[in-house]
Amino acid sequence: MLPLNHSLESSTIDREQVLNWLADNVPPSRIKHILAVEQMAIDLATYYQVDKQKAALAGLLHDLAKYFKPRKLLEIAQIAGLEIDPVSAATPHLLHADVSAIVARDTFKVTDNDVLNAIVNHTLGQPGMNELSCIVFLADTLEPGRGNTPELEHLRKICYQNLDKALFQTCDYSLKFLLETHCLIHPRTIATRNWFLQKAQKKQLATPPTTA
Repeated sequence: MLPLNHSLESSTIDREQVLNWLADNVPPSRIKHILAVEQMAIDLATYYQVDKQKAALAGLLHDLAKYFKPRKLLEIAQIAGLEIDPVSAATPHLLHADVSAIVARDTFKVTDNDVLNAIVNHTLGQPGMNELSCIVFLADTLEPGRGNTPELEHLRKICYQNLDKALFQTCDYSLKFLLETHCLIHPRTIATRNWFLQKAQKKQLATPPTTA
C-alpha cells in the first residue's frame, strides 16, 4: 500500500492531459475499457451518493501502468518500497494497480487518499475497503465491454442492490476464471472475498424478516 498522507481536489486534474498520456501508453482497446470503467464508476457513485469526481478520476487513472513491462513494474515497486509477495513476484502484472497509483501520484500529482487507494485496490481488492474502492473494483470487472453473459448481467444488477454482495460474488466470478485457467491466485483476492461475504452475511442476519 502506498504511503498516502495528503489530499488534493480531484477537480484540479486535467482530464485531457490524462487522455493524451493514455493515448501514448495504452492501446485504443484499453482506452475504451478505461472510459467504460470511468462511466460505470460515475453511475455507481451517483447511485450510492459517493463523490462522483473521485470515482471518475480513479476510473480514468486505474490502468495507467497496465502495459508496463514486468521488469519495469518490479523496479518501480521496489523503488517505492512496496512489499512484493511471492505471487506478485511470479506474476508482476498484478503490481500494475499499485504502480498505476504511483504514476497517478507522481505524474498527475494526485494525492487524494481515496482516489489512490481505489486505484491500488481495483485488481485484488482489500478487506474493509471503502465504498469508492468497491465501486472502482466492480466497474473494472463489470463494465459493459467485459461481455453480456447472464452471469455478468446478474452481477451488474446486484451492484445496484447491495455492494457487499456484489463484491463477494464478483470475487467468486474472478476466482472461478482463475481456477479454470490455472492461474496463480493472490491471497488478497481470497481475503477480499471472505471479508465481504462475512459482511453481507452479518447484515442479512441483522435484518429482521419481513411479514406478509
